[in-house]
Amino acid sequence: MPAKHLVLGLDGADLDLVRSFGAETMPALHALMARGAYAHQQSVMPPATLPNWTTFLTGVDPGRHGVFDFTQRAGERVRFVGGTVREASSIFARLDAMGRSCAALFFPATYPPERLEHGIFVSGWDSPVAFRADASFVHPRSLHRTLVERFGEIRFDDVDEFDAAREGWHESLAGALERRIERKIELARYLLAARDWDLFAIYFGDLDTASHHLFAHHDPASPRHPGPSAASDGLRRVHLAIDSAVAAITHAAGGDDVEVTVVSDHGSGGSSDKVLHLNRALADAGLLSFKPPSADFALLRRAKDLALTHLPPALRERIFRLAGNSLPSWLESRNRFGGIDFHATRAFSDELNYFPAVHLNLSGREPRGVVEPADAPRVVREVEAALLALRDPWTNARVVAAVQPRELVFDGPFVGRAPDLVLELELDAGYSYNLVPSDGAGPVFRRLAPSEFVGRKGRSLPGSHRDRGLFAAAGPSIARVGEIESGIADATATLLARMGIAVPHDFLGRVLFEAFAELGAHGGEALADAPSRARDARHDEAAIERRLRALGYVE
Repeated sequence: MPAKHLVLGLDGADLDLVRSFGAETMPALHALMARGAYAHQQSVMPPATLPNWTTFLTGVDPGRHGVFDFTQRAGERVRFVGGTVREASSIFARLDAMGRSCAALFFPATYPPERLEHGIFVSGWDSPVAFRADASFVHPRSLHRTLVERFGEIRFDDVDEFDAAREGWHESLAGALERRIERKIELARYLLAARDWDLFAIYFGDLDTASHHLFAHHDPASPRHPGPSAASDGLRRVHLAIDSAVAAITHAAGGDDVEVTVVSDHGSGGSSDKVLHLNRALADAGLLSFKPPSADFALLRRAKDLALTHLPPALRERIFRLAGNSLPSWLESRNRFGGIDFHATRAFSDELNYFPAVHLNLSGREPRGVVEPADAPRVVREVEAALLALRDPWTNARVVAAVQPRELVFDGPFVGRAPDLVLELELDAGYSYNLVPSDGAGPVFRRLAPSEFVGRKGRSLPGSHRDRGLFAAAGPSIARVGEIESGIADATATLLARMGIAVPHDFLGRVLFEAFAELGAHGGEALADAPSRARDARHDEAAIERRLRALGYVE
């Protein structure tokens, strides 16, 4: 049966890669772009999976939905939270309340599933070590048995990314992802045939996995290129398989008559062989102090590494779930912050590769805070000066492009969950620097050894995120307009407008009216007022100045 609206979520899909593979490899996506609108879509910060998919699914800024990462920090402790801390309703819940029938399948950070009265919901993976989706991931729960009986277990570990150092793993990756894509195509066909849907939305994470692990194999210019191998064609094969999914699911949903939206959370590119240790840079600037080397700290890091790489996925998940995630949260906390002497530290970083950022060790907020609130602006200036002065020791190029207070990046009541300062790093000849945790004092920069080039999940990977991904739209409401400008929240606002629904005023995005075939048929002037107050305020120079002045950043 047809669907009125179809959303294909392609994690990590990148317009530059889609163009480079061309219509020969991706005919369905190129044809869809040719008959509609497409964009090199801008992600929200950070250009990572959970905050961006949550923005797409809610339409609001991370400062309003509250999801910035897999974890949430409280002082020197972090806990794994995934999407359980989301503070905003999804578009599926909004549509369900209007009586619209929705299918929401596999999107990350959506556990537990929303209890839709008129539709179905299958949560996606919500943590780095999720193993499989039991009945608690599915609404209605009876659907879980139906899907398992017909398609087998809904698994998240069929490709174990912590096992990437094993010989032959990269050569077998494309085949494993092709099989996973094919299973999801068959599941989508089955659910599309079951009933009519107002909105059918399905997520594929395979391009992200392939890009992280196979980019250097694909790219002979990569400084981490391992040479010709059976994995060299793997990234192209996975793009071909995803294009087959676009073709098959679009056809099953109604072909040219269905309103199609293709969206990615971020783009993908290559990583360099250069490592940056942010906490060592802060230490060199006199902003952070490390504890003396400790055998206990080294043992904890080794224990985490062994658990992720040597335990089978099922056992790894059972340990992860132990006592409500308290054990892995404690272990992660000790690994991130156990080597820092907070009594003598004014600024520190989580050193997350996908979210370069800095926290202030603020008195009254942090357990061992030493920075008085009145001194915070001065410390911010010191951090900014130190990081903007960083130079690549091999090229003398600047490494940090920008250091921004979180209040300039995010808007909403949950901005306090974000790090104090958000960093934007330069690329090194088109490749990203690798942020790696500091094991105490030492050089700020180093180069990866050849044995580290292939990487694995939790360590530097040969492929990394970019802040521009992919948006494409086609269908009866969309004109043949070619390339336009779009942000990820614009895709959400435009989807609702195409459904004839007024966009809420707290939405971050704008309706992409320039893509519409007939403006009046899709809400006209009533929808023209839809761009959010939050988005307008963010770009209002006077509002920005008022916020900075209140925080003490402007005299």
